[in-house]
Amino acid sequence: MKKYNIPTAGYEIFENYEEAEAYVKTCDIPVVLKADGLALGKGVLICTTREEALAGVKEMMLDKKFGSAGNKIVVEEFLEGPEVSCLAFTDGKTILPMITSCDHKRAKDNDEGLNTGGMGTFSPAPFFGEKTAKEVMEKIMIPTVSAMNAEGRPFKGVLYFGLMKTKKGMKVIEYNSRFGDPETQVILPMLKTDLLEIFETITDERLNEIKIEWEDGACVCVVLASGGYPEAYEKGKEITIGDLDEDCILCHAGTAIKEGKLVTSGGRVLGVCARGKDIEDARQKAYKNAEKISFEGMYYRKDIGIKYKDIVRE
Repeated sequence: MKKYNIPTAGYEIFENYEEAEAYVKTCDIPVVLKADGLALGKGVLICTTREEALAGVKEMMLDKKFGSAGNKIVVEEFLEGPEVSCLAFTDGKTILPMITSCDHKRAKDNDEGLNTGGMGTFSPAPFFGEKTAKEVMEKIMIPTVSAMNAEGRPFKGVLYFGLMKTKKGMKVIEYNSRFGDPETQVILPMLKTDLLEIFETITDERLNEIKIEWEDGACVCVVLASGGYPEAYEKGKEITIGDLDEDCILCHAGTAIKEGKLVTSGGRVLGVCARGKDIEDARQKAYKNAEKISFEGMYYRKDIGIKYKDIVRE
């Protein structure tokens, strides 16, 4: 991203403590410190004051709080703003975006609790209008495909852009080379065009010949999780499913058949998905159907689809 001028958080890399200390004395605050080696997911410090940042650099590089993982550190700009998942089909030449979606990572309402694999999603992102779509295409999507070709790594398939709308414009938070979970659960129900036809045009490098169409309205997915998830949880709890509405899509994730009964076999058990004329309509349908399902210890967030609704669409 730095090489090809694709907008992301600014950063510098240091292997020398004095150089890192000198940089942190003058850089913008808040700032994020990352141990460059393996630190079991714990080698990241978000520092809200310069004193915290200087202490963090010392902990990592001199005190070896994360062992050898802190021999090299990344000092990164702290980004703030609403997040959006922008998936796109590409055949290595053409790139066609899908409808946008927003994920809820935290286990509890109001984005509290531990991070999870995703407790629910809604589509489309309320703040993502034509101006933002144009910016993402011109500054992020096309440059990414061009950069991969320039590096001798042309890519065909689904590119996943995890983006943040900051005061300085859209920035890349992460990339994936796949459909996302639980983003896919709200994107594919909105797809009008035949998915196999899209895959064939990607394989044949004819993506420029197809027009991908999407349904009007919105889609919401509520994840039903096992008690204790994302930490320790019990499996094998029998699942009872009532008479769901015809237009409700139930995505099985952590389920299994045991002795002829449907039981839990994972942390995120089921995704209850529903389409509606808008996000609020889809929310109500998804939650109405979630209430018809039960298993011991089941929990789910009650606020999927509410965030970002007051942000100006542009």
